[in-house]
Amino acid sequence: MKQTKSLQDRIAEFAANARQEAAGLPDGPEREQLLKKVQQAETASEIEGWANSPALQPPR
Repeated sequence: MKQTKSLQDRIAEFAANARQEAAGLPDGPEREQLLKKVQQAETASEIEGWANSPALQPPR
């Protein structure tokens, strides 16, 4: 299966959708769990960006 969107785009889309869904939920464990997934997605996006950075040098 070939992806039509980059990983960065898919992560950003997931985070935006999850954040919007969480905004519609009342305070509680379900909302907190969804917001935690948003935070994890944002962290994954940062790591993916760092890992694919042209400035990243292989270990010596």
